Amino acid sequence: MDGLSVFEHLSGQLTRLCDVAELDPDAPVDLLRDLLGPVGSRRLSDPPAWPSDVADDHTPVEFSIAYNEGEPPSLRILGEAMGSPPSVLTNLSAAHEFLRTQAHRFGLSTSRFDRVQDLFATEQPQGEFSQWWSLVFRSGRRPELKVYFNPEVEGAQRAPELVAEALHRLGLGAAYRAMLDHAVRPGELGQGDRLTFFALDLHDGPHSRVKLYLTHHNANVLDVVRAAGVVDGVDVAALAEFCAVAGGGPGPFDGRPLVGSYTLTGDADTPVGYSLYVPIRSYVHDDEEARDRVVALLARHGFDSSAFDRALAAVTQRPLRAGVGLIAHVSLRLGPPRPGVTVYLSAEAYQVAPPRPRQTPALRNIAKRPATRTAA
Repeated sequence: MDGLSVFEHLSGQLTRLCDVAELDPDAPVDLLRDLLGPVGSRRLSDPPAWPSDVADDHTPVEFSIAYNEGEPPSLRILGEAMGSPPSVLTNLSAAHEFLRTQAHRFGLSTSRFDRVQDLFATEQPQGEFSQWWSLVFRSGRRPELKVYFNPEVEGAQRAPELVAEALHRLGLGAAYRAMLDHAVRPGELGQGDRLTFFALDLHDGPHSRVKLYLTHHNANVLDVVRAAGVVDGVDVAALAEFCAVAGGGPGPFDGRPLVGSYTLTGDADTPVGYSLYVPIRSYVHDDEEARDRVVALLARHGFDSSAFDRALAAVTQRPLRAGVGLIAHVSLRLGPPRPGVTVYLSAEAYQVAPPRPRQTPALRNIAKRPATRTAA
């Protein structure tokens, strides 16, 4: 594998994942090539060109399979555009060039991007990234793109002010205070609870979203239940069970933190959806245990796990017990536009993290309970 380039390794995984999702790989592979830029030609035997925070081993790409009610699973790429040589500033320039190219190619709408992008641009950026991209591929549709801004680009303490102004410019300011009142524990804003991503869909369809992500350090199940409470119709019992099963208990989650996100559409005064992302790799011994938990969760929410097992085989041939981190996150999406479950897979281009000592299985016997659909 070391003789391969970054692009060759990742495009091979992506092509096999497209086969699992019954997608034509041409557009996904072309987008991957554009996203990687000059970094794509580097040999895997060389160290990462940039310490990308997309993945634990600094691979600048992560894959995911999204299970949605009433439609086939979709394939996603999360990635970071790379400048030459990579740096926070050159990567931002590469991100803007990537957007210009894809906006022309796919007719993307950049109106909301243009209204807020100056807020997240500075000559002395802080944090691990400036912009990330989500590329979504669904059967029979052209690719969809989402941009992630870094609210902490001027430091964690400035993030609430930047996000407030961004939402104000988008006509969504009324929802902000309600979200913070539920999501942030007293005295924890900018400390234990941090605003880590601000995301926009780059299209003008009726389901075009703004998403606000909060990272909750040392949180427990009750904290995320409270955070989700601002969203009408959220099944907090399903959310609590999902968190406890994925994380192996009720918390506190003192490894990698839980992440929650709010979905805003149109000009609504309150969020219409809530998602929880559990960094499952921090709370299992190895990827076999993570796989068993994910299969149980998919069954619990009414999804067939066969595509998930094929996706694992598309990304790696190693035994699942031989490492931990291939299955990086698992998320539950509650509310419109697409409730469901998403599983995030690391490319492991540079490194496989060794498994933790395995003792007794932590998976609870929930797979035999009657399957139920995710709450809308």
